[in-house]
Amino acid sequence: MLKLALYVDVVVMALGTLWANKMRSALTVLGIVIGITSIVGMTALIRGFDGSLKDLIRQLGPKTIFVQKISGMVSGKEFLELIKRPNLTVADAKAIEREATTLQMVDVWLGAGGPGGASQRAFYKNLRSKQLAILGTTEKYAEVNALPMETGRSFTQAEVQHRRAVVVLGQSPAQALFPSMDPIGKRIRLGNVPFTVVGVLAKRPSPGNLGTGQDDLAIIPHTVYQKSFALRGMRIGRSTWLPVMLVCVPRDEVTRDDAMREIETIMRIRHGLKLDQPNDFEMVTQDSMLKLFDDLTKYVYLGLVVLSSIALMVGGIGVMSIMMLAVTERTREIGVRKALGARRREILWQFLLEASVLTSLGGLVGIALGSSVALIIHWLTKFPISMPFSAFAIGFAFSASVGLFFGIFPAYKASRLDPIEALRYE
Repeated sequence: MLKLALYVDVVVMALGTLWANKMRSALTVLGIVIGITSIVGMTALIRGFDGSLKDLIRQLGPKTIFVQKISGMVSGKEFLELIKRPNLTVADAKAIEREATTLQMVDVWLGAGGPGGASQRAFYKNLRSKQLAILGTTEKYAEVNALPMETGRSFTQAEVQHRRAVVVLGQSPAQALFPSMDPIGKRIRLGNVPFTVVGVLAKRPSPGNLGTGQDDLAIIPHTVYQKSFALRGMRIGRSTWLPVMLVCVPRDEVTRDDAMREIETIMRIRHGLKLDQPNDFEMVTQDSMLKLFDDLTKYVYLGLVVLSSIALMVGGIGVMSIMMLAVTERTREIGVRKALGARRREILWQFLLEASVLTSLGGLVGIALGSSVALIIHWLTKFPISMPFSAFAIGFAFSASVGLFFGIFPAYKASRLDPIEALRYE
């Protein structure tokens, strides 16, 4: 085993060589810097988004059941078959609420569970909000989501039945339209439709500002939604996928599986399905949603690894090139060291460590740049980030291993040089 002093001497020598060729070294490790920057920066953003989104899903409760037309990731061919399923309706929600004995609450969300939900700006006098997601629900929306009201109240069952133009605002439109006054009772417009504000939801945990945030919404009675905002959905061929979702909360003493079986029975009877026919709807729970996002995260990480590996490979080839050039330039030095008693493995380790030091420095620069990019994005957009020590360790290990891998051939070539021939080299 090489002595520690020899390692220290080799590292110092490597740093001196890099400093003597600053521009060449910087250009050589550019690919390493880009690869590690992308790994650290994207990891921080993905982990932050993933953790925040999972917190939001968990807030819905472990027993909450979502009934949708289509859910999860499906292939193109499978999607063309699934979109032929019947759309969910408010009548389905009423039937489940009327017939199910295992459920505590049933809500319907128009504008969710599919593409094409209504999106409008809110206006009050000369003020306006950003684009908002409009949801048509029953009076149980806040209770189903376990969302406290910051001020005011939710709309009532009577207001839903009589199609009253009332609205509960999220934090974003409330702050944009009423920065210094009480919004309750004020008349606003959602697009061109007038509404009276009856409540404001408390701030919700948000997985980041990607388009419409969790607080960028307005809740109105589903009866008003059907009258004022059309359910356009997405049309493919002769089929249309409407944005309708049913939300069911089981009773405390009932298990989620029992509730799901009862919902399944009611829906199959409503849709006239035979015993040998599969369900033409999906039931989604917190567990399945978390698994879906875990799968999505894995695919994103896989794509990140592939793209970063390309940059690291380019950087590694650059390292191999500069180390081959270094072996040629320092052939005489190698001959002198061998003549003075240096062994092959010492020469081998010298060049291996030089390559590793070169890429490790590039890794440290990449870690600093990746962290800075993530922090700047967080500062500008409030996008959640997570920068665990493991991300830094992985980035540094990647960079060092690239140096070791691509430095093997130049180091082996240097160690095999004949000392007599090396001393004659001009």
